[in-house]
Amino acid sequence: MEDQEKILAFMREQAYHPMTVRELEEAFGIKDSATFKELVKTLNALEASGEVIRTRANRYGVPEKMNLVRGRLQSHPKGFGFVIPETPDSDDVYVHANDMNGALHGDTVFVRVEKEAGGNRLEGQIIRIVERGIKQVVGTFKDERHYAFVIPDEKRIGKDIFIPKDSFNGAVDGHKVVVNIVRYPEGRVNPEGEVVEILGHKNDPGVDILSIIRKFNLPEAFPEDVLAEAEAAPDEISEEEIKGRRDLRDRMMVTIDGADAKDLDDAVSLEKLPNGNVRLGVHIADVSYYVRDKSQLDNEAYRRGTSVYLVDRVIPMLPHRLSNGICSLNPQVDRLTISCDMEMDAGGNTVKYDIFLSVIRTDERMTYADVRSILDDKDEALIEKYSQLVPMFEEMKNLALKLRGKRMQRGAIDFDFREAKIYVDEAGTPTEIGFRTRSIAEQIIEEFMLAANETVAEHFHWMKQPFMYRIHEDPNAEKLMAFMEFITNFGYSIRGKGNSVHPRALQQLLEEVKGTPEEIIISTVMLRSMKQARYDAESLGHYGLSTEFYTHFTSPIRRYPDLIVHRRIREWIELGNQISEKRLGYWAEQMPVIAEHASQRERLAVDAERETDDLKKAEFMLERVGEEFEGVISSVTSFGIFVELPNTIEGLVHVSFLTDDYYHYHEKMFALVGERTGKQYRIGDVVEVRVANVNVDERTIDFEIVGMPKAGFRGSRERTPRVIDGRGGDRKPTRGKQQERSRTGRPDRPGRPDRPDRPDRQKDKKHPAEIRQKYKDRRKTEGNKPPRRTGSGKASNGEEVLPIGTGEGDTPAKRQKGFWEDLVKSKKKNRKNVASQVKRKRR
Repeated sequence: MEDQEKILAFMREQAYHPMTVRELEEAFGIKDSATFKELVKTLNALEASGEVIRTRANRYGVPEKMNLVRGRLQSHPKGFGFVIPETPDSDDVYVHANDMNGALHGDTVFVRVEKEAGGNRLEGQIIRIVERGIKQVVGTFKDERHYAFVIPDEKRIGKDIFIPKDSFNGAVDGHKVVVNIVRYPEGRVNPEGEVVEILGHKNDPGVDILSIIRKFNLPEAFPEDVLAEAEAAPDEISEEEIKGRRDLRDRMMVTIDGADAKDLDDAVSLEKLPNGNVRLGVHIADVSYYVRDKSQLDNEAYRRGTSVYLVDRVIPMLPHRLSNGICSLNPQVDRLTISCDMEMDAGGNTVKYDIFLSVIRTDERMTYADVRSILDDKDEALIEKYSQLVPMFEEMKNLALKLRGKRMQRGAIDFDFREAKIYVDEAGTPTEIGFRTRSIAEQIIEEFMLAANETVAEHFHWMKQPFMYRIHEDPNAEKLMAFMEFITNFGYSIRGKGNSVHPRALQQLLEEVKGTPEEIIISTVMLRSMKQARYDAESLGHYGLSTEFYTHFTSPIRRYPDLIVHRRIREWIELGNQISEKRLGYWAEQMPVIAEHASQRERLAVDAERETDDLKKAEFMLERVGEEFEGVISSVTSFGIFVELPNTIEGLVHVSFLTDDYYHYHEKMFALVGERTGKQYRIGDVVEVRVANVNVDERTIDFEIVGMPKAGFRGSRERTPRVIDGRGGDRKPTRGKQQERSRTGRPDRPGRPDRPDRPDRQKDKKHPAEIRQKYKDRRKTEGNKPPRRTGSGKASNGEEVLPIGTGEGDTPAKRQKGFWEDLVKSKKKNRKNVASQVKRKRR
């Protein structure tokens, strides 16, 4: 490691230029062969990891000095892609489909930035693949007898996987399979794979969700050694374990969760103090006591990163033996916790706090619905049942409203978007789509958890110790300026410039537009101008919450960063300032790595949850093709508009379905505008749509606007053109005559017993030589002037205008001679045209 850092530091010096191995040997003053071998090994390792690049001339240098960008490739189904740089705040690099160099979606690559594409967008070419991101592919097996293809579920891969006959391993046509890639693509050749797992037929119940689990490589079953450690955890707490902890078992406290929740990791308490203040207690299950550092449980929890909540199942971060057992704060049992007590004054300001190890015993396991019924609906039966707790609930409501008002006043941004909840039956079929409520009960827990997270984060920030923070960086200046320009279309303006805009101004704008027709469009565009929240080892503040310090402390059962926070709190409580420098150095080195890994796992879980939601929403709408709904335009693109229905299902009205005009996309207005009519489709507009098509495999739903004229097709009766002959009258086109004949019946054709020959056509038919001679004679009489054609196709004297004519009294010899003369002339003419084309090409 030290040799690698030394070499990298040397190559990053300003005076360095790419060197060969021999030049590096001289630069480092290497004299013996053993040290030289170590140098070569170190260079090979650095090259394999992508930290050093070896050129074609076998010279070594660091990528940043060679105009190379290292990042992860994010492909598009159409073939092109973007390289997302590993360096923060760097612009993405566009890569054309022809410049992929065999890279697939998810690969870590080096891209050479060659030019700027449209606008300020960077464009480059992939020159090296550092690490393959996809080693397994989930898809549908397509049997071609002597070979097969697997069509990936991940459309961004862009290529089907070729499967040789000896690698079928029992798969048949229509199976959902998992494939190991054994050979990656080179040029236009498809990747080659081997079937390693058959999930079932694509139409079998449950296979769809299982395919998504495999696609995102979500771990399901826990390894045996992890389960063995979990089984070793006790069912009850011993008196020995309570020693050294503050005993809060006499304090009144409850858990408030959803009715179907089983992992209860947070409890709350509230009591009045003699000085008029209140003491808010947030008590979190002490998971770090049971999941020790570097244990098998810890390694597995780190690998998973977070619990994943799919439509029909939960993939937990910890085994149920812990999450639903000794770590769950079940009522009327002793549990080990880490508590954060906050004394607050009448204004909701924290005047004193304390963070400590504790043991608790909750009084009741409350649900959001019951607390809401007590506080809002005044349910007499529930009030009588929980009579001892009702006064505390009332105090909690008052404090939560104060904390929320205080948070809004300081400028926290509150996006009030609806969140769908999909209900499925035992077979996994969606039966109903509802909404997750956000009542006073949910707000109580939300505000109390936010207060605890801020308190813990600020405490460790001022201690100057390595810690895990939850950050939300300031918006991108360009996106924010574009948003500020956009809202001027609605008559709103914000004071500020770029990142100097305080979040309070944005929240005031949301309050201003609440209940107006433009509320949805402004909220949506504002959200898109924000960056994603993530984990970091530095406290960079949280823009959305308008707070300087924030972390995640309250969910160690389902989030690995929370477990790390608990581990740091435990070390601080137990060791204080006695913690060794070696341990602090370890945390300083590992915290950024853990933060990056946790952020990636969180994004992966969100993508998997979103895809399962989209899948079930598509299945739900499959039975409703042809039905009409009222929806709101949620997004506008150059290729169409997305419409969201009241049940949060979203579909696309493609621009080709907007048949009443040619529509152009106005990026700054987020609108499609009709060229002729000036009609606009903007985010937030209410439209009537009809379900036109549903593709469950693609998770897409197509809508069409109700009342929009349907697109015709070439050759239809409605679109038959009217031809103007220039004489004040209309002429029917040939196509129309053909169609008319087809409607009235075709004339009989020769050579068929049921359709006798027409003698009138045979009688009028003339020899071609006669027609040519007639045409020549006519040109002589008219002074070699070309015949004047009329719109009706008839000559002025009533004779038919023919391209070739004949004369009377011609002999067969003359006719034959004229035929060959015309033929030779036509050959010479064609040869001359060909020669002129060749000359033009040579020039």
